[in-house]
Amino acid sequence: MSDAPTSEAPDPGDAAEFRALLDRLSDKATADYYNPYTTFDWPKSIPTDDFWMSPELLTVHGTEAMETLTPEQLRALSRWESIHFYSLNVHGIRELLIEVMRRIHTPGFETPSEFFHHFVGEENDHMWFFATFCLTYAGRIYPDKKLRLPETPRDPAVENFLVFVRILVFEQIVDHYNVRLAADERLHPTIRHINRLHHQDESRHIAFGRRLVELLWERLVAAGMDERTRRATGAYVDRYITTSMESFYSPAVYRDAGIPDGYALRQRLLTHPARRAAHARVLHKTTDFLTRIGVLDAGK
Repeated sequence: MSDAPTSEAPDPGDAAEFRALLDRLSDKATADYYNPYTTFDWPKSIPTDDFWMSPELLTVHGTEAMETLTPEQLRALSRWESIHFYSLNVHGIRELLIEVMRRIHTPGFETPSEFFHHFVGEENDHMWFFATFCLTYAGRIYPDKKLRLPETPRDPAVENFLVFVRILVFEQIVDHYNVRLAADERLHPTIRHINRLHHQDESRHIAFGRRLVELLWERLVAAGMDERTRRATGAYVDRYITTSMESFYSPAVYRDAGIPDGYALRQRLLTHPARRAAHARVLHKTTDFLTRIGVLDAGK
């Protein structure tokens, strides 16, 4: 017996404008198609005395900790935070692929399933090139250390919504980095290339995800979601957003960069006003959208 989730709610794709959006995005995916196995010309090495991550995107940026690092430590940190960023992508993509595959061609997702095929194919390509980068230039992928939020029994319609809001949050956070890394001329062309290609595909996924999340939320509200469920759902999403940003701060990365007391450094950075401001800049599109549609309360 299949364990694929089902929903009694009608297919959110019955809205004509959503169908039109899916058609446009599918056409664009076909036009933008590339073969990742032939697109990349992987160099044998990337110089370790260059930045691999924009200094402005490092987890120490804006804090006193950055001023105490030697130039060698700063470049080492940029290298290992780069590898860690792509490792987070590998793990995040694996999770979203599992969830989308559980829903493709199931009741309630008839209309978006055609676009899901593009989505799954592209995300599989992304996972491959991020993993290839990590294994080729660092010899490993950092393990998944992201805190798992406690699971509680939920209505299938609520669970469907939370799956796609998690995917959207993940994609919008990553895209913030992709855009800036792709444009940073201080970085190696290979680093810029993988971030540019990822942004190209993610811009379609985000457009799709925002509309799907909005439609799924509207259906929950229309079905009579009570205030307790609304608040619990919003609290879960808020915590997921916070946890996603906290996952960038890795004691293992600090250790590999030659920075002592990685756990203590992580705790200091997570409470630093400059880092909180940096998180707000990364998240503003996500939190503004989720506040506008009513998932998060204003002022969160």
